[in-house]
Amino acid sequence: MKLADIVSTEKKATRQGFGAGFLEIGEQNPEVVGLTADLMGSLQMQHFQKAFPDRFFQCGISEANMMGVAAGLAIGGKIPYTGTFANFSTGRVYDQIRQCIAYSDKNVKICASHAGLTLGEDGATHQILEDIGMMRMLPGMTVINPCDYNQTKAATIAIAEHYGPVYLRFGRPSWPVFTAPDQKFEIGKAQLLASGTDVTIFACGHLVWTSIEAARDLEAEGISCEVINLHTIKPLDEEAILDSVSKTRAVVVAEEHQRNGGLGDAVAHVLVHSLPVPMEYVGVKDTFGESGKPTELLDKYGLGKKDIIWAAKDALDRKKK
Repeated sequence: MKLADIVSTEKKATRQGFGAGFLEIGEQNPEVVGLTADLMGSLQMQHFQKAFPDRFFQCGISEANMMGVAAGLAIGGKIPYTGTFANFSTGRVYDQIRQCIAYSDKNVKICASHAGLTLGEDGATHQILEDIGMMRMLPGMTVINPCDYNQTKAATIAIAEHYGPVYLRFGRPSWPVFTAPDQKFEIGKAQLLASGTDVTIFACGHLVWTSIEAARDLEAEGISCEVINLHTIKPLDEEAILDSVSKTRAVVVAEEHQRNGGLGDAVAHVLVHSLPVPMEYVGVKDTFGESGKPTELLDKYGLGKKDIIWAAKDALDRKKK
């Protein structure tokens, strides 16, 4: 595929994709149940609740208890989807996830909305930027961060067929929709969006679209970018990473997360063992966020289009030395 072929048809929040996918998988699989910690509307879970009231549990502002209830439902053969903000889905309940879910490989789907800086005006206390690192370190945990409404919907449906704990991360704001509405989501399989020869840009979540925009500007300057959506951060598609980087020999990784512990570190771990090349991180530089408009925050904290362009040029310069 070429960059010119990637077109945004509309803007819709990835959390809306989760809500649509959750309702659809609920219709397909009677073992799927839902739990929320007083944030049903924010996660668009009300559609499932109205359709299947006997399969939905309002746990109130008691996230730790919600994780324990989900673990118990999984023991009983259900497929529980928990829903709250990413900050409360991880930071507030890490002990319960580790001990009650991950340690015993419970079939719980931890669905986390309002992740990263694009939560916006709610500020630093809610803008968790450490969650990918926290969750990918747990043995057996699958970690997924889809890029748009359609892919989030497809991922929400797909994780029901995967046995074991899953962390599904998505966001609050309306965002460009550019992947196919009828796609089949493959856990652990990278998505090649555009082929290139000079530098590879790996991205996840909201920054996939930003990376596409950056790659278009770079292409206009004669720089050929390969853009790959690493929606599954664990298990990582190591083959796709090595195949691309063996061709371009320069890498940028873009994510709405701290530079430490996230997708960038996961990619670096692969490359340092097999194919060391110049690599640049586009992520938050060891700081907390603040209240503000989502796109303004991305620009201020170094996650904007211009930052990806700079990183690509820097990696290329280092490759030439």
